[in-house]
Parts: sequence; C-alpha cells; structure tokens
Amino acid sequence: MKYEFINNKSESLSYRRKLRNEPTPQEIMLWARLKNNGTGFKFRRQHGIGKYILDFYCPSKKLAIEIDGSQHQDNENYDRMRDDLVSNFGIKTLRFWNNEINTNIEGVLMKIGEELGTTL
Repeated sequence: MKYEFINNKSESLSYRRKLRNEPTPQEIMLWARLKNNGTGFKFRRQHGIGKYILDFYCPSKKLAIEIDGSQHQDNENYDRMRDDLVSNFGIKTLRFWNNEINTNIEGVLMKIGEELGTTL
C-alpha cells in the first residue's frame, strides 16, 4: 500500500504545539540532551508524519524516537500501525520506556548514538 507522505499537516498544528508546550518529564530529560545539535544532528520535537506525531525526529538520519509510558502497553496495535506507516518512508523508530529514560539515560543515549553512527 502506498501512503502519501505529509510532514506537519496544518490540521495537527495546534495539537503539536500543545504537546511541545506540555512535555512529559522524560521528554524534557531527553530533549535537554538532543537539542541544539547536542548529538551533532538536528532533531525536531513533536514532528508530524502523516496522521501521526513523533516525539522526536532527525530528518537527516530518518530516525524517530518515541518515549512510551504505561498507556502504550494497551495500544500495541496503534504503535505497530504507526511504526509501519513511518517505516514506509524509510524512517526507523527507536522506542524507549519512561523508566529507561528515568533510570538509564546514558544507555538510551548510547543506543541513539549507535543508530546515528556517533558517540553521545
């Protein structure tokens, strides 16, 4: 199935702004390490791909990073559909649990660095 690729659809703008203005503690922690080219790569927060909004997105590496809380345990089908859609555009998704961010941020950064081909 072929999907139309649309970045940051205008109808999701207000919701994307809301998500950026009300980040989770884990998003704040990870964003502090990713922003301002802290990785050597530009990341965007709450970036729209089709009908989905990615927590973090690196366009040059086509890498999405999702931080999952307990609500994702009950939404595996939704997450799978989302990952399938973004992968159709060559975007790889790395998923981390809130607990991983809270207790092992350095390990999370190491996995992200491996995917980017750099050391963080």
